[in-house]
Amino acid sequence: MSRVGADTFAAFGLSGEPGTDTFWAGLTTPLSIPDGDGWTTLFLRRGSRGASLVFESWSEPVPLRRWGDTDCWYAEVRMPARLRVTYQFLVDDAAYADPCNPAGAGGDRSVAATPDAPAQPHWPLVGAADVLPLPRTRLRWTSERLGGRRTVRVHPVGGGGPLVLLLDGDDWLYLHPATAAFDSAVASGEMPPVTLVFVPAKDRGAEFGCRPALWEAVRDELLPLVAGSGVPADPGRTVVAGQSLGGLSALYAALEFPDLVSRVACQSASLWWTPDAAESADPLGGPVGGTLAARLRARPDLSGLRIAFDVGEHETRMLPHCALVESLAERAGATVRVSRSASGHDRAGWRHALLRDVAWALG
Repeated sequence: MSRVGADTFAAFGLSGEPGTDTFWAGLTTPLSIPDGDGWTTLFLRRGSRGASLVFESWSEPVPLRRWGDTDCWYAEVRMPARLRVTYQFLVDDAAYADPCNPAGAGGDRSVAATPDAPAQPHWPLVGAADVLPLPRTRLRWTSERLGGRRTVRVHPVGGGGPLVLLLDGDDWLYLHPATAAFDSAVASGEMPPVTLVFVPAKDRGAEFGCRPALWEAVRDELLPLVAGSGVPADPGRTVVAGQSLGGLSALYAALEFPDLVSRVACQSASLWWTPDAAESADPLGGPVGGTLAARLRARPDLSGLRIAFDVGEHETRMLPHCALVESLAERAGATVRVSRSASGHDRAGWRHALLRDVAWALG
């Protein structure tokens, strides 16, 4: 390899001949070095075939380059300040986690963070080969309103308390260890005991739009199941937490079902949503704030509502939609908390806000 290539690796503190067993032994990546107002981050992969680096909702795929004729493939990626992002290696049509990265998200994803990204202290490192423990309480929800059967897991934290409905619950069961994170946050005294209900989605587009069916089903079918499960829970202070379309649905529920939902934690809510937006070539290019902004302009009385809004600071096209809805909700009397996460549209960035904002919503 040329001296330029060798200098590239040396800049990240690496030594040894790339592609050798000595080089790969104990190597942990990605590695970042300062680059102006951001970072250059080095990703490495060991293999015989070419691959691409695929990020979740942040960047176009980046092809990896081969180091001479070795098994070492690499990419240098320019990243902005304060970014946490999920990524995969794509080889042909198969996706893999990064075996050099101890921070996984499910079996085929990894999490990278720039050195200046805020810590996420309650979320343990989970490798791609690790299997997350599941809550022992499992409910079979056969829904007449939504159709089909679903498995709902319930986990009392610290003995149980107010219900926390986690939309897209399977992601928080199988990709990110929410049970461990909430256990840690409650044990540290950063939030009171709660009872987590992991609510799965079968058809996110249909169920999480601004339609009543999901929340009628939650009210009339799911919550009675939870009440009859014997798990300690207080339904009187229910928090709904959702991300993306789930965040949209959580806020919709607070507006249309105030007797059911009075506390909301939503991250990167899809507040651009209108009935026609999903079919548009540019879903985010419609009316700012979408359907919920129009609903909020009617100035409903939201004085009993607590809403925590969070959105990734790198989601530039989402920010105007979120800012408008945040201000309209506050004008309508809701108690509002607004924050921005060091991420794009990515669950790896939302998860710290999930803990913090659920704690805040409980007051």
